[in-house]
Amino acid sequence: MAAAAVGTRSPVIPVPRTAADDGPGAGPDVEPGPPTGSAAGYQRVLHQLARREFRVLAELAGWAPAAEAPRTAVITRHADLVGRVLLHHHAVEREAVWPALLRAVPADAVAEASPAVEDAIVRCARIDRMLRDVMTAGRQWAVAGTVAARDRFAGACLDLADAVDAQTADEERRLLPLVAAHLGADDWAEIARSSRCRLSGREQMLVLGLALEDACAADRARLLSGAPRATRVAWRTSGARTYRAAVVRLRGAPPAA
Repeated sequence: MAAAAVGTRSPVIPVPRTAADDGPGAGPDVEPGPPTGSAAGYQRVLHQLARREFRVLAELAGWAPAAEAPRTAVITRHADLVGRVLLHHHAVEREAVWPALLRAVPADAVAEASPAVEDAIVRCARIDRMLRDVMTAGRQWAVAGTVAARDRFAGACLDLADAVDAQTADEERRLLPLVAAHLGADDWAEIARSSRCRLSGREQMLVLGLALEDACAADRARLLSGAPRATRVAWRTSGARTYRAAVVRLRGAPPAA
C-alpha cells in the first residue's frame, strides 16, 4: 500500500518482491492464497483495506456523540484519508493498470478483458462519487454537530461499504486472474514509478499499518520487502507504535494484529 519513503510526495503503490512463503519452501503453518503477482497482490490488499475501513467507519459514526467535535474530527479525518487513497487507486487503475493489462493480454483474451475493464471503470466512477459524498457529509457533520448530520455520514459510509464490497468482489473474480497472469514485474514497476499520491509521513505510516493489519503472511512480506529501507526503519522505530495509537483513538481497541 503506502509502502514508501517518508515525505510529502510518495508512492502509494509499492513494488513488492516475491515473499518467501509464496514459494515451494513455504512452511506448513502458512495457508497459501490465490496465485498472484505483485500487481494482483497490491489490488487485493487495497480492496481488503477499503472494505474493512468504511464498514468500521459506519459503525463508529453510528455510536458517536453527534456534537462531540474532537470525536467527530477523528472519525471524519480517517474517512478522508481512506477516501483519498481509494480515489487515487481508482485513478491509477483507470490511467495505468487497465491500459497496461489490455496491451498485455493475448488477442484471444481481449474479448473477456475489455468488457470487464469497462465495467470496472463505470462502477469505480460511481464509487468515486460516493466517496466525495462521504467527505461532504463528514464536513457537514463537523459543522452542524446534529444527530441528523451524523446519521447522514454513517449512512453514506455504509452505502459506500456495500458498493465497494460488490465492486471489488467482481474485480477480483473477473480481472485479478488476468492481472496475475499477464502483468509482469516490469509492467508493475513502471506503473509504480509513474503513480504518486500526496501523503504526509504520518499518513504513510497509517496507511501502511491499515494494509498490514489483516494481510496474509505473503502480502505482509511483499509490502514490507518492497518498501524503501527508510520506510521499513520508520515502521519499526515509530510507525507501528503510531499506528496502534491511532487505531486505539479511532476504534477504542488496538489493531487486530
